[in-house]
Amino acid sequence: MDLKHIRNFSIIAHIDHGKSTLADRLLEITGTIEKRKMQDQVLDSMELERERGITIKMTPVRMVYHPPQINADFTQTNADKRGGEEFLYSDLTYKLRGAFFEVRKKIGLGHKESVYHNALEIEFAKAGIKFESKKNIPILYEGKNIGVYQPDFVIEDKVIIELKALPEIGRQQTEQVWSYLKGCSYRLALLVNYGSTDLEIKRVVYDTARDSFASSGQRTSASNQRESAGVSNQVSYILNLIDTPGHIDFSYEVSRALKAVEGALLLVDATQGVQAQTLSVLAMAKEAGLVIIPAVNKVDSPLARTAEVKQEVMKLLDCSEEDVLEVSGKTGQGVAHLLEEIVRRVPPPVEEIPESGSFRGLVFDFKYSTHTGVIVYIRGFDGSVRKGEKLLFKVANREFTPIEVGIFMPAETPCEVLGAGEIGYIVTGIKEPGIASVGDTITMVRKPLPELAGYMTPRPVVWASVYPENADDFNLLRQALGRLRLSDSSFSYEEESSGLLGRGFRCGFLGMLHLEIITERLRREFQLELVVTTPSITYEVVDKRGKRSIYYSPTLFPEYGEIEKVFEPWVAVTIISPSDYLGPITQLLFKHEAVVGETTTWNDNRTSIELEMPLRELMRNFFDELKSASSGFASLSYKIGELREADVVKLDILVADEVVSAFSRVVSRKRVEEEAEAAVDKLFNILPRQMFTTKIQGKALGRIMSSQTLSAMKKDVTQHMYGGDITRKMKLRKKQKKGKKKMKELGRGRANIPQDVFIKMMRSE
Repeated sequence: MDLKHIRNFSIIAHIDHGKSTLADRLLEITGTIEKRKMQDQVLDSMELERERGITIKMTPVRMVYHPPQINADFTQTNADKRGGEEFLYSDLTYKLRGAFFEVRKKIGLGHKESVYHNALEIEFAKAGIKFESKKNIPILYEGKNIGVYQPDFVIEDKVIIELKALPEIGRQQTEQVWSYLKGCSYRLALLVNYGSTDLEIKRVVYDTARDSFASSGQRTSASNQRESAGVSNQVSYILNLIDTPGHIDFSYEVSRALKAVEGALLLVDATQGVQAQTLSVLAMAKEAGLVIIPAVNKVDSPLARTAEVKQEVMKLLDCSEEDVLEVSGKTGQGVAHLLEEIVRRVPPPVEEIPESGSFRGLVFDFKYSTHTGVIVYIRGFDGSVRKGEKLLFKVANREFTPIEVGIFMPAETPCEVLGAGEIGYIVTGIKEPGIASVGDTITMVRKPLPELAGYMTPRPVVWASVYPENADDFNLLRQALGRLRLSDSSFSYEEESSGLLGRGFRCGFLGMLHLEIITERLRREFQLELVVTTPSITYEVVDKRGKRSIYYSPTLFPEYGEIEKVFEPWVAVTIISPSDYLGPITQLLFKHEAVVGETTTWNDNRTSIELEMPLRELMRNFFDELKSASSGFASLSYKIGELREADVVKLDILVADEVVSAFSRVVSRKRVEEEAEAAVDKLFNILPRQMFTTKIQGKALGRIMSSQTLSAMKKDVTQHMYGGDITRKMKLRKKQKKGKKKMKELGRGRANIPQDVFIKMMRSE
């Protein structure tokens, strides 16, 4: 493949700014996926991604694109000078698509053609689109009128609309419309089908220059019809898109994906404007030296502030208004022009070591298959690779022979060779965890090339213990964690045990979202019922002897008297919020020990706040409290920074004089009494009464900070007595009390804590 005809790019955006929906339109316009197979969020293949509306797993796709403006240069004739300028009727067709989707939204699918016809007449009138219904168009043969063609609509004397209500439309319907165009003076038709599962819109283009070229015998009729629909073999481009996660938890994976491309499409929601995570991912793209193409999405929304948001983007990138594109992933408005701009602005890839005689590629993601082992997603930088050639993981220092190489269409499609500049996959056959890792370099064993720069071992940010509700499921949990580790090198775990919860695992995650995803996958994919402890972070402790140790479990955290110093990670945080909420947000920042730095005011009455705070405080329900303080309008991004000295202590919760490790936590010494009282009160209210009187205590700094007593469950041992001496009743009650005391002394007085109590204690109020 000629490198100058390849474009590698990624879409970067804040969560819920329409990244996956825009990717759907790109796949649709380039014909990568057949219309009948299209569904919302095609690249979000996990059920969890679709439910949450976010991208979790990076998804690459290869699109073959034929730019219409370039192809018009090959088909334009002196008799038809409109070819380059009006070939697409782009502005008009975007308006029409909006009307088609509006009708689908309001009345749905399954009606007769006449119903949709009447509804569209109303929508066209509302949108100010000039149309003629059931217009008689003459069919010409050698200049003579030989019949009449009557389409459903003629729009502004430019575009014909053929309306259908069939289960699906195929080649027969498309060719029929193309034949109508051939016999009349119109050049563009939209074949619109309100099908059984979705709305289909097909462009049918008739070009006289192509037709005359084909009729000379140099091309077949099928080729002619395909090319008259706007597909040319003359000029085509390979567009490799990597759809990246938008959440800050996956920032390292995103940085490696950005290393695999030359350009980035910066997508900003026209209804929300620039958000905090937009800034953080943009900074990574700039650091990677990518060409940035800014685009404002959702411009079709009634709430869109397109002009204001474009000004924000212009200020952010220091670019002109013409550089900022306007698109709608929902209706397709501006997407065709966006594709042209990607080809025009994004530079083609270049081999770093030309004629090396070897292969070198970057692993930017991977997954696991039960049958074939680890499948790595790779960007080729030098040379080419075929199956059967011995390869090497540079960081892992592990050799393997690929079973298969291929590309993403978007399904995995085998190919003979994967070359420099291309994005594809390699089936390694490896079935061991810890070998493949994001950022590693793959090269040939016979002639290894240098490792690509930038590899880092992902370090867990958040830790939590995971236990099976049923102790018999421990081995199943171990197998499940092993399976997930094969496809996620950033996730780590080790075995641990708890007196009350039994055997489980201490797991490390990249952040709170990563934790939620892993635990939810364990529940769904392996049908496990779990108890997950309160998340904690990593601390570095210097003891009285000067020894430094790392602790990532509150259970193992040393007592206050043994500690000389404690160090904890801090984070650099960016918050963007409407200025009206600065008062409540400032109070929240003070509560969470934040140090506020620079503030910037945007044109649309929004303020950006730069601050630093302990990671411990960020994990302490800060995000939910920020959303509450700003009525949901604030956005946040953060970056892990340096270690700083911390004034923290370990808080243990005791039930019946026994420490419940799942409830242990590390808290600020200033707030330890408040935290102890809150935890004890909460447990007192949700713990069922036991057979004996139960003390619930919060212990820190070597003393009890808070205590409550849960009275014993009582049985009336005198119920069978209907009279008699009162001393008999007193004797029975005294015997009952003595028995409970003996039960506790013998160790049978251990508190029974149901699983739902653990779940309620972990849940934030």
